Formats: sequence, structure tokens, C-alpha cells
Amino acid sequence: MAVATALLTACAITEPVARPDLAMPAQWSEATEASRAATADISDTWWQSFGSPQLDALVAEAMLSAPDLLIQAERVIQAELALRQAGASLLPSLSLGGGSSVQNAEGKESGSTNANLSARYEIDLWGRLAATRDASRASLAATRFDRDAARLSMTASVATLWFQALALDERADIARQNLAIAERVLKVVQARYDNGAASALELSQQRSTVLSQRKAIEPLEITLRQTRSALAILLGRNPQAGFLDDERLAQLHIPAVEAGLPSDLLLRRPDLASSEARLVAASANLAAARGALLPSISLSAGASAASAELLSLSGHNSVLSLSASLLQTIFDGGRLAADVDIQRSRQRELVETHRQTVLAALKEVEDALSNAVRDANQETAQREILTEAQRSLRLAELRYREGADSLLTVLDAQRALFSAQDQLAQLRLTRLTDAVTLYRVLGGGWNMPEAPAPTAG
Repeated sequence: MAVATALLTACAITEPVARPDLAMPAQWSEATEASRAATADISDTWWQSFGSPQLDALVAEAMLSAPDLLIQAERVIQAELALRQAGASLLPSLSLGGGSSVQNAEGKESGSTNANLSARYEIDLWGRLAATRDASRASLAATRFDRDAARLSMTASVATLWFQALALDERADIARQNLAIAERVLKVVQARYDNGAASALELSQQRSTVLSQRKAIEPLEITLRQTRSALAILLGRNPQAGFLDDERLAQLHIPAVEAGLPSDLLLRRPDLASSEARLVAASANLAAARGALLPSISLSAGASAASAELLSLSGHNSVLSLSASLLQTIFDGGRLAADVDIQRSRQRELVETHRQTVLAALKEVEDALSNAVRDANQETAQREILTEAQRSLRLAELRYREGADSLLTVLDAQRALFSAQDQLAQLRLTRLTDAVTLYRVLGGGWNMPEAPAPTAG
């Protein structure tokens, strides 16, 4: 039996896994010395590095109830069942049948009863059934990697929307504070106008500034509500659900993310692992299609019992049978050969898709690294601009009160301060988003799981 099994296994058709020839760069060109570590030590709970308890709670909620993740979980279940189906084709099939009949001829009634048990087993001589099972196993692995990629994407989306909501809330607060400043200056202008020290034009100009600042608040508040509703839907809540508002952008920490080596990216991104698994499935599907061109051998066995008595097998006649059959398709219009060509073309398509996915991943990391460096420098410069804008407004107001400068100087100083404050809030959001993006494109602490030991059969 062992010799026969070895011979049958030797006859099995296999296909090597086709992979693209990719030359991975030795280092990231955009990485700083601080982020250019030999290995990137990224935690699988990377979102906790921002120091936001509310974000931690939102991510935990998303992992349990986000519709997108629940959908992906069902796809994993479907892939597991498909693998079970494919594995069942390697086992014998058993069927049991039976029946009773009554006949009435010339007034005489007679009955009969029969029962039969049959078994059928296809010898997987060319490995076609095993290749189909292997393709299903690889597809299951790809689906599980897709689930991991969906979790990573979901976490990044939740973090990004939460940070956007915090930034919009802060920008609305800044707009209200700027409105208060504009109204305070208006009182000064009004007092000078009442005393004949300011013109009607100056009073009108400051009133216009107050109205413009008041108008800027409503769009921010509406966008904030829309962002929160988008976050609620992402979590599986109704869009009217509320969120706590006791966090501010300034409280959040922007982590330093180590980039590691480009070659490690293939083992640290679930989407790349999914693409790799689909290459394995493609080679197995090609082997199965080639095996379908060859003869199939089936073994059949049966046992039946029949009796001339109704609903009784006493005094029955028994028959045992054993047979083997060989089936070879002679003409099918080229259907099976076309299927082989289709699977081979599909394999070439997936190889190029995998190449494209890897190259896109490399670019995503490079872009994320350069954006993080640029925006960090931009935020530092913007803080200096804000400091000077605050000083300029204080001096402009003082000189205007004393009559040393015109209102135009105060208006320019107000506009500069309002713009500097709003741009700083947006840059803070951009830096937080940059960190989230960098975590996502580096795989978010995910690592390729160890391959299980191959199973027999």
C-alpha cells in the first residue's frame, strides 16, 4: 500500500509558484537617521502611542462592531467552508437508498422492498483534487490576510476621523476666540469714533472683520458634525450618536515611527501577504486544470438487499458489487485546454499585480516618510509665525489706542493672527495623520504568521 501511495504521489502534477523578480532597495531614501532602524519595532497596538484614551476605546469598539470588519469575518468563514468542501472531494462518498412498492394485478396485490448502500472513490492519480484543495487553502490564507489588512485600515480610519474631529473642534474654538478679539477691537474703534478720534471708514472696516469672523464659525461646526457622523457609521452606530469632547489636539503625542528596512515590508504588510497567497492559489489552480486533461480512475462498491415482502427484508436476496472505471475525455471542443490557458494567464496577471502592489507599497512608505519630515518642519516654523503674529497684534492694538498707527495696521495684524492659529491647528492634524499613515503603510506591527506544518493527504 505504501508503495502504491508513493507511485500515485509521484504521478501528481505540480506547478511552481510564480513570483515577480523584484530588486528591493537597501534603504529608504526619505528616512531620517532617527527612523532608519535595522528593524522597525512597531507595536500591534500602535494607536495607543498617541496617548488618547478615547481613541483606544473607539478602536476597541470598531474591532467588535464595525460593519466592514464583520463583513470580512464572514468572508473568512466562507473561505473556511470552501476549503472543507474541497477537502471532502478527496474522501469516499457513501449513499444509502431504499424503497417499497405495491402492485395490484388482476386483483392480486403484491409488495416488494429493497435497500442499497453504495460507495464511490476517485483515485487522485494526477493530484487534481489535492491541487484544488491546496488552492482553497491558499485562498483561505489570502482571505485571512485581507481580514488583517481590513483591521489595520479600519484602525487607521478611526484614528484619522477622530483626529479630524478634534482638529475641527479646536479650529471652531479658535474662530470663536478670534471673534472675541475682533469684537474687543471693535469696542476700541467705537470708543474712538464716539470721541472723534476714528473715522466712519475705520468703524465700518472693523465691523466687517467681526462679521467675517462670525461667518467662519458655522462651516466649521457643520463639518465637525459631518465628521462625527462619518465616524459613527464606521463604528456601526447611528449617525446621530454623540462622542465625548474632553480631549484636545495639544494633549496628543506624536510618536516617532521607525521605518526599518524595505525588504522587511514583504513580511510586515497583510495586503502583500494576501497577494503572495493568491500567487500560491494560482499555481494550484493551474495544476488542477492540467490534471483535468488526464484520465480519472474511480472505484465503486455496492451492496443491495431485496425482498418480495412489503416493508420487510426477511428472506431477502443480497448482492455485493465492486468495480473500477476509467474516464478520459476525448472531445470537449477544447474546453479543458482553454481552462489551462485561462489559469496560466490568470497566474501571469497575478504576478504582475503582485509586482505592482509591492512597488506601490514602497512608494507609500517613501511618501509617508517625506511627508512626516516636511510637516514636522512646517509645524515648527508655524509656531514661530504664531508667536510673532500674537506679538504684532498686541503692539498694533497698543499703538492704535495711542493714535500712533492707523486701524489698517490692526486689521492686518488680526488677519495674520487668525490665519496663523488656524494653520497651526491644521498642521497639528496633518502631523497626527502622517503618523497614522506611516503606521499603516509599515504594516502597523503586523507580522507574517508562521506557516503551519503541511498535512498529509
